[in-house]
Amino acid sequence: MNIGAILAIYFVAWWICLFAVLPFGVRNHVEAGSAPKPGTDPGAPVRPLLLPKMAATSVIALIVTAGIVYLATSGVIRLEDLPMPFDNKGY
Repeated sequence: MNIGAILAIYFVAWWICLFAVLPFGVRNHVEAGSAPKPGTDPGAPVRPLLLPKMAATSVIALIVTAGIVYLATSGVIRLEDLPMPFDNKGY
């Protein structure tokens, strides 16, 4: 597996993990008990904590990418084992 494929897998895994991690620890103005500034939605997060979430996303995406690369290079799962769309093998 070349470096371009690994980077593409990491890129996709990073974004998927980011959207999975974003809701954790979010408190809006109602939950925090503070009044929102004029023009701000009451459901907007008080402190989004994006840097820790991006760090957690990077670590999780690295683990997911390592797992996918391991499965692809070790032969545990081969491309031939995956079902392909419009395949006429009967399954």
